[in-house]
Amino acid sequence: MGLLLFLAGGVELESNVVSEGAAMNLFKLIRVSVLSLTALMGLVSCAGGGGGAASDKQPSQDQDEEVQMGQEVFDQLKAKGEIIESSPLYDQLKPVADAITKAAQPRYNHPFKFYLVHETQPNAFATPGGNVYVVDSLLYFVKNTEELAGTLCHEVSHTIHHDTVTLMEKQQQLEKREVGAAVLLGPTRAHVLAILLLGKLHSLSYSRDVESRADLTGSDVCAATDYNPWGLVWLFQDFKNAQIGQIPQLLSDHPDDQNRVQTLEEHFRKDSAVFGKFNPDPKSATSFVVTKNAPEVFLH
Repeated sequence: MGLLLFLAGGVELESNVVSEGAAMNLFKLIRVSVLSLTALMGLVSCAGGGGGAASDKQPSQDQDEEVQMGQEVFDQLKAKGEIIESSPLYDQLKPVADAITKAAQPRYNHPFKFYLVHETQPNAFATPGGNVYVVDSLLYFVKNTEELAGTLCHEVSHTIHHDTVTLMEKQQQLEKREVGAAVLLGPTRAHVLAILLLGKLHSLSYSRDVESRADLTGSDVCAATDYNPWGLVWLFQDFKNAQIGQIPQLLSDHPDDQNRVQTLEEHFRKDSAVFGKFNPDPKSATSFVVTKNAPEVFLH
């Protein structure tokens, strides 16, 4: 998201994650199922002489589309048993998440909520509607509080810019015929976009310009929290020495791209009134220590 977020891509999806092929199968299933249901309702109507009421389980058309998309992803992660309901790890995450929420909330029209999820690769990703998911292994990967804050600020910035919705809309255009049929026959556009998102949740391929913009906005958010925005730069530098399997998804697309570091440094120089008070030396970082093998209770 998505740094790790820098969420960008190409890592093979785990078997329990919806693949692109599975997403397309879902489109076809939706289309066939709705056609069958429509035909059945027509037969019932003719036989009984009455009309059928719309299901009260359908999302409200008045409900914000991004909220609908976010809820679909939440439900899927919950169904897979990945969302951590309680753990001592939240004690370390909460202060950082609270500070970021306070600084970023005025920029977005839905409340930000942070959830820990269990996966093997260090990562973080944000979904439309305000949910930010932090993989537990990321808390063991980062070297300091500033790197964690930088990662989360980057991800939050994707939500502020509506980057995920834009990316899914582009994907929707590629599959316009199937998506159009599905939307016409029943599911909301948000539901269809959410299916696309679930198929790409761990391999969102934002453009370099989109990633760089999230870097800059993320650094602004970090500065507003008083967490050192240089943490994002330090994270990039740490990735140079990390083993491939350890590189967070958000940076895996182009972890050696010095252009993003240079763009951030130029951004800091241009606004010295904001960024001049922060120390660029990683030795000034605040240590971040979490309990090893912390217990986790999952949401069901």
